[in-house]
Amino acid sequence: MARANSDSHKDGNTRRVAIWLAALPALGLSALGLTACGGGGSSTSPAVTITSPGAPSITTVTAGDARATIAFTAPATDGGAAVTGYAASCTAGAAAVGANGAASPIQVTGLVNGTTYRCLVSAINASGTGTAAAAVSVTPVAPTVATAGTAGVLCGLSGSAFNSDESVGLTATYDWTCGAGTRVLTSNGVPDHEVGTFPGPGNPNRIAAVATTATYTLTPAAAASATGVITSGYALNGVKMEPATAGTCDSAGGSTCSQAGGTGTWAMEALGQTAFNFGTDENNAHVQPNGAYHYHGMPERLLARLGKGTPTMTLTGWAPDGFPIYARHGYNDPADAASGVKVMRGSYRLKAAPDAGRPATGVYPMGAFTQDYEYVTGLGDLDECNGRTGVTPEFPKGTYHYMVTDTYPFIGRCVKGTPASIR
Repeated sequence: MARANSDSHKDGNTRRVAIWLAALPALGLSALGLTACGGGGSSTSPAVTITSPGAPSITTVTAGDARATIAFTAPATDGGAAVTGYAASCTAGAAAVGANGAASPIQVTGLVNGTTYRCLVSAINASGTGTAAAAVSVTPVAPTVATAGTAGVLCGLSGSAFNSDESVGLTATYDWTCGAGTRVLTSNGVPDHEVGTFPGPGNPNRIAAVATTATYTLTPAAAASATGVITSGYALNGVKMEPATAGTCDSAGGSTCSQAGGTGTWAMEALGQTAFNFGTDENNAHVQPNGAYHYHGMPERLLARLGKGTPTMTLTGWAPDGFPIYARHGYNDPADAASGVKVMRGSYRLKAAPDAGRPATGVYPMGAFTQDYEYVTGLGDLDECNGRTGVTPEFPKGTYHYMVTDTYPFIGRCVKGTPASIR
């Protein structure tokens, strides 16, 4: 009987141990960490406490055109976890505008020129956003349009070469000369690069030599206000830059539309839309009824030749007020030629809703008409005329200049100086 009692006691203990071992996983424990009599089981390191990072130190805040550039140093403490980024903001009254970045500096855009903002920056880690740096005041301001003369820059530029492209078959000629305070172009308007098929779908016209002359000042200067133009300038190869079209639709549901010589209210766009086919080629160009080949946007083949196939700030033409025209790339910092280049962004966007009386968006999606776009100061890199002031390869001391961009307005439709002609 005594042995039976002993076995029964052992069986009970065995069952209790089995139950206890089975419960270990639910407790987040493991039997593997247990050792025999007196062994020192497994141990874990104490949990690391992560807190939000300390405050960065703002070194400078630089005012720009509808923007502020905030430079800063990293916080003294990261709170026990790596800093993953920074949040900057500029506040004026109830209006606050923010921007994030991985490191210094951070640029806050979309500010109102002439308004004083208090700007600050905070570091971010896995715990969240840390204490903000002491705020610094800044007042964005529109740049003064530079008035540096252009004499001596690409004067005496000329070319004459037969274009064997099957849609051309003509000799392209152009000649730029400078003298008596003016820059004069004489050209036949024939492109000196490959083009699309003309006549072709959407464009029934054949390229022809069209005698062209233009006279621009060598001392461009800002005018009291911007002036709208039809011809935005001429490329270095003597080809016209004309971003708008003569096409229009009426307001009666867009029932009457004409892509040439229209008299309706709604002005058609050649690029950035699918409602109308203007037959533009890979150079964003096509041909007018008189045979004049002209660019509506980025002159890809010309730019590839001038820029030698590399991302660089490339002088592409001259505007009717005498200021230079560059294409696609500009310096990251308009005041620093060593800052590298980036693709320039215009400051226009599609409106949130169509204007009253506009033909139905179901038939003509937003972007089909010029009136579908609006200018927003500071939205991109450029002003309302698709220009900005800064240094360029040809003007190391800085000048106002225009940019051809990949998005609307593609080529600026106004000039800041006084144009020799709007056509």
